[in-house]
Amino acid sequence: MARPGPAHHALRIAALAWPILIGQLAVIANGVIDTAMTSRYSATDLAALALGASIYISVFVGLNGVLQALSPIIGQLFGAGRSHEVGFEVKQGTWLALFLSCIGCLVLLFPQPLLSLAHASPELTEKATLYLRVLALALPATLGFRIYAALNIAIARPKMVMAIQLMALLLKIPLNALFIFGGLGLPAFGGPGCAIATAAISWLMLLTGWWILRTAPIYRNFGLFGTGFVKPHWAPQRALIKLGIPIGLSYLIEVTAFTFMALFIARLGETIVAGHQIISNFATVLYMLPLSIASATGILVAQSAGSGKMEAASRIGYAGIRLAAILSALVGGAVWLGRDVIVRAYTPNEAIIAVALPLFLFIAVYQLFDAIQVTTAFVLRAYKIAVVPTLMYAIALWGIGLGGGYTLGLDPFGWSPAALRGAAGFWLGNSVSLALVAAGFLWYLRVVQRKALKTSYANA
Repeated sequence: MARPGPAHHALRIAALAWPILIGQLAVIANGVIDTAMTSRYSATDLAALALGASIYISVFVGLNGVLQALSPIIGQLFGAGRSHEVGFEVKQGTWLALFLSCIGCLVLLFPQPLLSLAHASPELTEKATLYLRVLALALPATLGFRIYAALNIAIARPKMVMAIQLMALLLKIPLNALFIFGGLGLPAFGGPGCAIATAAISWLMLLTGWWILRTAPIYRNFGLFGTGFVKPHWAPQRALIKLGIPIGLSYLIEVTAFTFMALFIARLGETIVAGHQIISNFATVLYMLPLSIASATGILVAQSAGSGKMEAASRIGYAGIRLAAILSALVGGAVWLGRDVIVRAYTPNEAIIAVALPLFLFIAVYQLFDAIQVTTAFVLRAYKIAVVPTLMYAIALWGIGLGGGYTLGLDPFGWSPAALRGAAGFWLGNSVSLALVAAGFLWYLRVVQRKALKTSYANA
């Protein structure tokens, strides 16, 4: 029998990726809804939302990244046919989520050290504090739902996750309206009302996920229920932490690289930072496509590796990387051709348009490198490799991306070309750093795969 070719693997990846993509876009849409509805309440509440959300996102992304370690671990168990061990790993992940929730809730309940960095007005600080303290109630539920999502994606059932995320999106507008503007006997909470809506929806999502796990026949072989109380065990906790902390740090590095880029660009004036914000927002939406492909590819690689099919794992990995690169290159070309229409959909301000339009060149190129690096990173995680990629992230994104962007964009030494001063210098630095990360990841993946194949042949 002929072995499956790249087209077969690409179709499997696409079938798994599209529900992940829709679910991720639904999550992003929640933030868009918060911003749009709060902006109609007051400018102060919108500023408080922006300040509070930046802190919450940093906390959530880091902690969520640690729990991402569950997906490759469960994926390998599922691929190896050891489904009865999945429930034990899920329970260990639940203990870890509870521990991480305690850390995250402390930060959100007492955010003054972080808020003080913004030098905001007392009213703004008070509203942002309330926003974060309400989200402390949501954090355990959001991390709990992450375990549900990790399990379903690991066994190639992302549609179950997507359905709940779409349900949450449908509830977001009416609940936001109720808590932001008041009604049904409730006062208007303004910006913090978004957090109240988020907390209510997060717990509903978690309870829905729990009910599905409890009742759906597909999960009965995993030992999730009816296996008694399981206390934390050091060996599986150590495995989760060993893989999860580097993943969480890599997410933090990516987030902070963009955060500090925005802070540095803000020194150049409102018009320039507004143009950058348009590009940054649009890039985030485009990033969901390669991210979904990366997630799908990583799971299929983990399942193949778990079943000992290392050659298939290698072929699937490269098929995913090629698919992400090709689609992102096509999207980048389309974005470049339609850049004028896209930027005018964001703003009618000609000054901001003049700043944003040249930056679309970096979006077009940046997409290709970003797609390659994120897909390769997920493939490496499928082999339970995360430490070296995280070090590469730190050196490239912080050192070359931010450092190079600062040198070009702010021109502290007086030798930067005029065309690269401002936001363009930062985007060039970021694009170069991602190109280096992509090349480094591809090289390291070959090293990891060769080692895995040798081990597989030795044990055959």
